[in-house]
Order: sequence, then structure tokens, then C-alpha cells
Amino acid sequence: MRDVFIRIRKASLLVWGILLLGAILGLEGQEFQVRIDRPDPDHVRLCWNQVGSGFDYVVKYRGLEAEHPWLIPNQNHPLPLRATNWIDSIQPTIRGRGYRVVAVPRTVRGKLLRATFQRKISTAEIQVYFFLIGISTPIRYGVKVYTLEYQTVDPWGMPTRASGTLMLPDAEGRPWPMVSYQHGTTPEKDGVPSRSYTWEYFVGLGIATRGYVTVIPDYLGLGSGPGMHPYHHARSEATAAVDCLRAVREFCQDHQIGLNGRLFLCGYSQGGHATMALHRELEWYHAEEFPVTASAPMAGAYDLSGTMVEDFLSGRQVPNPYYLAYVVVAYFRVYHPVDSLKEWLRAPYDQTLPQLLDGTHGPDEINEAMPNPPIQIFRPEVLEAVRENPDHPLRILLRQNDVYRWCPKAPVRLYHCSGDQDVPYANSERAFQYFQSVGAKSVQLIDPLPGGTHTECGAPAILSALDWFDSF
Repeated sequence: MRDVFIRIRKASLLVWGILLLGAILGLEGQEFQVRIDRPDPDHVRLCWNQVGSGFDYVVKYRGLEAEHPWLIPNQNHPLPLRATNWIDSIQPTIRGRGYRVVAVPRTVRGKLLRATFQRKISTAEIQVYFFLIGISTPIRYGVKVYTLEYQTVDPWGMPTRASGTLMLPDAEGRPWPMVSYQHGTTPEKDGVPSRSYTWEYFVGLGIATRGYVTVIPDYLGLGSGPGMHPYHHARSEATAAVDCLRAVREFCQDHQIGLNGRLFLCGYSQGGHATMALHRELEWYHAEEFPVTASAPMAGAYDLSGTMVEDFLSGRQVPNPYYLAYVVVAYFRVYHPVDSLKEWLRAPYDQTLPQLLDGTHGPDEINEAMPNPPIQIFRPEVLEAVRENPDHPLRILLRQNDVYRWCPKAPVRLYHCSGDQDVPYANSERAFQYFQSVGAKSVQLIDPLPGGTHTECGAPAILSALDWFDSF
């Protein structure tokens, strides 16, 4: 891997370039030349030479303060870049911005590696399942279930693999619409529909039996994917889901399964956040490949840097304190904003929480190891810095993973219950208000069970969304 670091100070237009020579991937001794210009007074364009036929590129940026973490731009930056130039679409601040260009090995995103047939489920079995869990939904088809493994990229654009579940209506003779369902929070590697009969396995079953090719990506680091899960990392939630759609399309082509071009997105809790990230990714970068018909994000933490920060700083007790620890440990693993978690977390949490968030422990066990309110895991001086500094590294990382500052073109229904104590309803209010302010033409905010809790809201929200999808 090779990277070049360029610093830009907007006020003086001073440019620094530092060539960092690498000794892996066969790039020894090759120069990675980067030049910079300004297509207009408010934007910066980086240009560089190709370093080889088997490489793509990732641009990173950061503020010039030493504590600012390195980030990959969300906007105007497909991951990774095939081109050898990039324009920063967000004006660099007056204090300047630093850039790095990194060469990464090229991969075929979404290439299907393996498809494993799991089982066939009859309509009679589905009727029994839904009777036992108290769900009433149309049951039209039996369902065939597969586990898929496919190529994708990690949060920094490097090649990796991921897994997901595919559920097909057991019928022939027609092309099907497709639903990508993004599942909710699980700290367990096996706690996903591709590995176990989770509640959301039956959600997928309920979608498929209604006549949808149903895709449930595991995200990175869950299921059979290597490494740890980057929880609430918006970009990798999206890229993993895009590439899962590609793997499903390849599977359907190989098995002569017709798709009618209609694509619906939905997901609950973390899946709401992931659905919003996926919808944004598709409309920004893959609109011709996967045009979105309609999207239903549900009960998601869309406003991490605002609503969620205000909520955890309030010091209230919460139903699942481990959510906060999961975000902090995941962002530490992805971004390395500090040298050690000891710099942010009090003892013993700096040691116990990473061990508990290794993919083998369940929510109850992690919750029991957490203080409540969960704010108590932080060192007091760090907590004060987060309160006082709007550009604290933790706030920067949360802001990077907000998913509502864009303008959707396809119809969107935001489902959220006002009594939600896990993910405050204000997340959906903030997203809805922003979408209205930027001129989104078809966005609704729906409370399917007024006063309902996070757990109570799931079934009515999903069933209402499916009825809406059927209307298309």
C-alpha cells in the first residue's frame, strides 16, 4: 500500500507533499506522484499517476489539528476510486485540510464466491411459524433459503468478503421484485439470519412469502465475514449491502430467476441506519445499476452527532447500555482516533469492553458488564471535552456516520414509534425535517404504534412497510 500526504491551507494556498515509500504489494521504488490544483476558489482537485494495472485508489482527509482522525469522504467518492483524480466537493475549512491518496488492490465488488442451499420451507410451515409468533401477514409462496458469500471492501477500501441470506419465493413463471432488508443490532458473529433463526430470519421469511426476492446482508465482520463488525459505520453498511445485491443478481442470472427491476429497501434499528446509508449510496453512486423504487428506514439512529450525543450526555438510564460501548469500540477499531482506549474509557471498561465485543458474547452479558447510565464508561475529562468541543474526535466520527444530510429521490417512509427509549424518535424527526428543507418530494414520517417502545414497534412498522411496497 502506498500513500501520499498533501496539506492544503486555504488562506495561503500552501501545498506540502510528503512521499511515503512502501514495501508491500510490489510497489517498491515506484514513485506515486500527486499534483494539486483548484478548479475554482472553493474546491481542491487531487491528480495522480497510476501505480499499476491492479490497483484502485482511496482519498483520505483530515483537519490539520493533530487529534483529528483520518476519514474517507462520503460524497463524490465511490469506494474505491478507479479514476486518478478527485475533487473535494466540500469546501476546506479556513484552517485547512490534509489529504492522503492510497493505492489499494483492485477487487471485483459483489462477485459471488459461494452459494449454499439451506432449506425449503412450505407455506404450511410458514403458517405455523407466524401463528406461533403472533404475526398476521399474507402467505403466498413457499420459500427457498440460501447463504451467499461474496467479495466486497472494508471501511478503507481494501478487499474483503462478506455473507448474507437470500430467500426466494418457491414459484416459477414470473419476474420478481427485490427487497433488501438490513437487520438490527447484534454483537454476536452468529447472531444473523445466515447463521441462526433470529427474529429477523422470520422477517425475511415474511417478505419472501409475499413474493419478493429477499436479501439480508450480514454487514462486515458478522456471519462468515472476517474480522470485527464496524458497528454503525455508515459507508461499510452501504457498500456491503450494495455488493450483496450484486451477488444476488449474479445468482439469479445463473439460475434463470427473473427480476422485474423494482428494488425496495427496509430495515429496523441498526438496520434503519443501514437502510438510509444504502439508499444514499445507491442514489449517489449506483442509480443506473440499482434504481430504488421505495425505501422504509425504521427506528434508526440517523442523527448520531446530534440527537444521539445529546441523549447519551443527558445521563439517563437506557434499556441497552451496550449500544454506546459498541459504537465507541467499533470506531476505535476502524479509525484509531487515539492510541489506546485507555485515553477515552475508565478502568476497567477500557479492558473489559473490547473483550466482550469480540463477537462471541450476547447483549445480556455485555449489558450486565456496563454501567447504567452508560456515560459512566468515559473518563470525566473526556466527557467534559466531548461536551465543550464540537470538533472533539468522537463528535467528528459520529458526524461522519450521520446518514440524513442528503436529498432522496425515491419515495421514503420513515417509521418510528414515539415511545422508543433505545433510539429516540427525534432521530426520525430530524431526518424528516431535513429532507423537507432540501426539497425531497415524497417523504413521510409514520408512527405505526403511538407510544410504542423500540421492541413493540418492530412488527407493525415492518408489516406497514410491506403493505406499502405491495402498493407499487
